[in-house]
Amino acid sequence: TERGDRQAELHKMAAAGGEAAAEEEKRLPEGDPESGGDSDDEGDSDSSGDGEDEEKENEAEIQRLEEQLSINAFDYNCHLDLIKLLRQEGELVKLRRARQKMSELFPLTEEIWLDWLKDEIKMASEISEREKVYELFERAVKDYICPEIWLEYAQYSIGGIGQEGGIEKVRSIFERALTAVGLHVTKGTALWEAYREFENAILETAQPAPGSIPSPEQQQVLCSQLEKIHTLFRRQLGIPLLDMEASYAEYEEWSEEPIPETTIKNYKKALQQLEKCKPYEEALLGAETPKLAEYQAYIDFEMKAGDPARIQLIYERALAENCLVPDLWARYNQYLDRQLKVKELVLSAHDRAVRNCPWTVGLWIRYLLAMERHKVEHSIISEMFEKALNAGFIQATDYVEIWQAYLDYLRRRVDFTQDSSKELEELRSAFARAVEYLKQEVEERFSESGDPSCTIMQNWARVEARLCNNMQKARELWDNIMTKGNAKYANMWLEYYNLERAHGDTQHCRKALHRAVQCTSDYPEHVCEVLLTLERIEGTLEDWDAAVQKTENRLARVNEQRAKAAEKEAALAKQEEERAEQRKQARAEKKASKKAKKTRTGDKRKADEDDEGEWGQEEELPSKRHRGQGDGVLPEEDMEVESGLFGRSEKPDGPAVPKEKASTSRKDIPKVFHDSSKDQVTVFVSNLSYTMAEPEAKLRELFGSCGEVVEIRAVFSNKGTFRGYCYVQFREEEAARQALALDRTAVEGRPMFVSPCVDKNKNPDFKVFRYSTTLEKHKLFISGLPFSCTKEELEEVCKAHGNVKDIRLVTNRAGKPKGLAYVEYENEAQASQAVLKMDGLTVKDHVIKVMISNPPLRKVPERAEAGRASLPLAPRQIYGARGKGRTQLSMMPRALQRQSNPVAKAENGMVQNSPAASSDPPAEPKKMSNADFAKMLLKK
Repeated sequence: TERGDRQAELHKMAAAGGEAAAEEEKRLPEGDPESGGDSDDEGDSDSSGDGEDEEKENEAEIQRLEEQLSINAFDYNCHLDLIKLLRQEGELVKLRRARQKMSELFPLTEEIWLDWLKDEIKMASEISEREKVYELFERAVKDYICPEIWLEYAQYSIGGIGQEGGIEKVRSIFERALTAVGLHVTKGTALWEAYREFENAILETAQPAPGSIPSPEQQQVLCSQLEKIHTLFRRQLGIPLLDMEASYAEYEEWSEEPIPETTIKNYKKALQQLEKCKPYEEALLGAETPKLAEYQAYIDFEMKAGDPARIQLIYERALAENCLVPDLWARYNQYLDRQLKVKELVLSAHDRAVRNCPWTVGLWIRYLLAMERHKVEHSIISEMFEKALNAGFIQATDYVEIWQAYLDYLRRRVDFTQDSSKELEELRSAFARAVEYLKQEVEERFSESGDPSCTIMQNWARVEARLCNNMQKARELWDNIMTKGNAKYANMWLEYYNLERAHGDTQHCRKALHRAVQCTSDYPEHVCEVLLTLERIEGTLEDWDAAVQKTENRLARVNEQRAKAAEKEAALAKQEEERAEQRKQARAEKKASKKAKKTRTGDKRKADEDDEGEWGQEEELPSKRHRGQGDGVLPEEDMEVESGLFGRSEKPDGPAVPKEKASTSRKDIPKVFHDSSKDQVTVFVSNLSYTMAEPEAKLRELFGSCGEVVEIRAVFSNKGTFRGYCYVQFREEEAARQALALDRTAVEGRPMFVSPCVDKNKNPDFKVFRYSTTLEKHKLFISGLPFSCTKEELEEVCKAHGNVKDIRLVTNRAGKPKGLAYVEYENEAQASQAVLKMDGLTVKDHVIKVMISNPPLRKVPERAEAGRASLPLAPRQIYGARGKGRTQLSMMPRALQRQSNPVAKAENGMVQNSPAASSDPPAEPKKMSNADFAKMLLKK
């Protein structure tokens, strides 16, 4: 009786243990009666005004956040702010509802769950309320594998051991916790120790009263409890955990019997394994977030070891810190699908993946496949597909992929041996809905359907023809496909022809090929060949004659069009040659007349005359942009001028001299030719202000921090004015590399461009542009920004959606903003979230557009080989330094203006030996004779 009373007392203490702290915490917000209960009324009145104002502000903010969430329920940060305010105000009912809504949309982090659980524990006093807390813990441990939540769960459950089956329930929770995180190298020890402490407390209650002799039943209970503790020690010592030496020492001290050899052997083996894991744990400890590389190395290590439990745990640890990385989820789910194949585990991981990264279509597709693989009910799979459609994908093609995956699933459900079935009708209805959805919803959002070649309709037609024997429906679908702009492509006609060939009849095959010959514009020869092959095998003489006549007529028209195009191109090329020759003669006459005029001015202008002889090339086209400007190097003749005439000249002391005399004095300085062997220690600087005074001194001061400057060669015009670019030569190559970091530095209000000194004549593939021109999923392109928006203001807007690594505001050459910006995030997940939340946002009364950075390809004029051969005198620079003016004559041949990609069409079979093939060019102005053109050019 005495022992039973003591055991009941211990059970009551355990049951009340968890509640005591909760009750204490519950009382704290109300204030300490000893410290604040006796305060006078005057102190309360002083603070009441401020408290009321703050309460009103919080209520207004809560209302604003609730309205914002009613508009956009997926605003993660808005959820966090609302929960924080409600918790601060003590609005427990609203707080519980806000947390519930957020948990339905997003997996909650460890911190959010722990705060929620602690708040609920404070309010749980009745048994029914404790059951709700248990349900909340069950939801919490499913979001992420967190040792702290499992430990809190186990400790809270100890408070219920006084209830029926309480002890077994606690043990069950501890065992589940050990299965989930007991292998955690750094945090698993805490769970093992808590479990042992619980069992030791049970052992204490089983001890007989002092001086009494235990009964056989009591002795059996004691031995059973001791064995439980021995087993826990032995299990723990066989797992590589930090501080396992201390656990071994504790076992030696606790156990009255010697430790078994098997346990010692397992302990030593675990120690060896711990030594192998330590480098990876230390790497994680010292790495900065997100630690993806370190986690991937750890995962590779565990994959080689091959322990499924440890592989699962390290994946879960990585995902707890990188829950917004789709690739990591994809690799984890692939491992579970192929190796573990446990239904509950697999489906739970897939569900968490799509809740964390709903914008990634690949995760949704894998989820649908996993649900089908594990025989989930059709209604649940359909419901999950509907969720996927509302996930907010960032590309139109993503919707095509998710629809195709769902249609594949529906097709696999159909028993095609039956003429008609519910599943077949559902499949056909889904195909029709998919086509309509892409046409309406997707095209309205992205301005494209994402399925230009109508792959979904093609698959529908294949199902009807091959599986349903319904060629009539297949032909209707293909007719619809061809009306959507696909009739000009030979491959589309051949796809339809092959379907007719396999499941239709010869008559429809022949009809399809005749239409193909008439409509195809990319590969007409190939379609004609297929038609002739069909008639050669199956056609009659009349069919053969009709096919030959049709193909010959079609090819004749094609060849005629090509010949006309070639003649026009040749005529234009010849005309351009004549015009180039006239321009050359006109320049020579102008140069001769100018030289004769300067000769008459006498000795006073002799110096200028000589100067003109050297600078005549530049005077011909004063707006001509030098090849080197902005590209990193000048042509050789410009190198000679800038380095010899002006690059090393020094400013004379004394009063300023007129420009004419200044240019004359530079003529006497000996030329110093550019030494290309020093390009490695030289940088090219451009986009400087033309009005910069003493550019050599200014730039020497600016670049002096990079290393010793040997020489600065500023480039001047023939009139002595600074041309805005120069060369900076260093002593060491490392200094030149450091100087490149000064690119885009503002100098006198303009961004200074600094690039390597590379001769592009010798290195035509060299690119100075330092930014990527390809798709970057972690970077955003923002347009529509107000010109007054600063980098700091934009960063304040963007950092709410992820960690911003860099922001670049796009400016023109004068340093003025263009309303564009590039924002780089840590990973593509954060960037995708930012697109969803920022696109259409208003910044200073400007509605901005946000998209993933994917710059269009730069348009580089291409010339066919024949075109190059026929245009030897074509100018190498088409536009001036400021581009093509409105009244400036274009010196580009019309053939090149009209034909942007002749080589590609030649590869497609349109052209054999001509430089281009296209439809007739647009109407041209009235042609002029050579004499008319010369008069116009020399009019002034």
